[in-house]
Amino acid sequence: MSEERQTGREDRLAHGDGSVEIEAPASVADTVAAGAAAATADAPDAIVAVEARPSGRARLTRWWSTASPNLRGSAYMMAALLVYAVMVGAIKHVGGVIPLVQILLIRQIVMSLVLLGVSRGGLRPMLRTRRPGLQIVRSILTLTAMLCGFTAVIQIPLAQATAIGFSQVLFVTIAAVIVLKEVVDARRWIATVIGFLGVLVMLKPSGDGLDAFALLAVAGALLNAGITVSVRMLAATERTDTILIWQGMVMIAALAIPSWLWWVPPDATQWFWLIVLSLFGTAGQWLITRAYQVGEAAALAPLDFSRLLLASFTGFVFFAEIPELSTWIGAGIVVGATLYTIRKNARTLPREPATP
Repeated sequence: MSEERQTGREDRLAHGDGSVEIEAPASVADTVAAGAAAATADAPDAIVAVEARPSGRARLTRWWSTASPNLRGSAYMMAALLVYAVMVGAIKHVGGVIPLVQILLIRQIVMSLVLLGVSRGGLRPMLRTRRPGLQIVRSILTLTAMLCGFTAVIQIPLAQATAIGFSQVLFVTIAAVIVLKEVVDARRWIATVIGFLGVLVMLKPSGDGLDAFALLAVAGALLNAGITVSVRMLAATERTDTILIWQGMVMIAALAIPSWLWWVPPDATQWFWLIVLSLFGTAGQWLITRAYQVGEAAALAPLDFSRLLLASFTGFVFFAEIPELSTWIGAGIVVGATLYTIRKNARTLPREPATP
């Protein structure tokens, strides 16, 4: 947009005989046009058109609106991973003092309140479901997966727990065959077996047996695979907020009595971290759900491996944890096998020729 200066004087229109006649323009528009013409003639350099620069926010909005879906999905995914890193670090920080069941109860209460606060239709539409039995099964799987996975996070190095968690993709392959009746070729079975060999490297089996807390990380990955399959089964008929609010109700009911029995009164600092991890956990679930709504799953899934770097950084800086060589070797095997599996899953079958 350009900014123009309007003169308040009458315009002088020069005639060929040298006389000057004063005219009153018939309208305001004529006045503006005539004034601009006269001012330009008198002083061509006096008026400088100033083009307003778009603000930084406007430029960012324009870039976001023109970005590809996978790029926007990647932005959501990276934001989710950063948020989850804060949540996991906070759980590890307070988990040595506050019982895990109490942490999960507070986290779920805060998440449910946030969902109710942002819901437009209220609680009743959110509770409407066609598959209440599967909702309850999925919620129980989620609770058990959190208990296993977060116990491992509290007890073993973050990098090791995170790397073992990558085996979830391998468990999904097996669950898809058993539950969803999907067909998996020989190459993906070989990749799955190789991936589990990487998990064994990280578990470091010895004469003393396997680390119980590392096995809990494996159990958490297995249960998360069950959650993934159940979400696939619910996706056709259920809304995201419906799935989350059912999860909240089931988990709050299951955790209420254990939390009451083992309740440890948090101090002010612990309450701060409990609220932080609850809010960050809620934001993380929303961001990762939004990421997969916007972008393609095959394009976004490899970004999940950046969690290993974030976990290693968090563990080293805040908890003085240095991952062992076996963790990196096993993680490399699991990541390679998982990337191959994701790539195979991303390939679409050739279309059959149309019959005349």
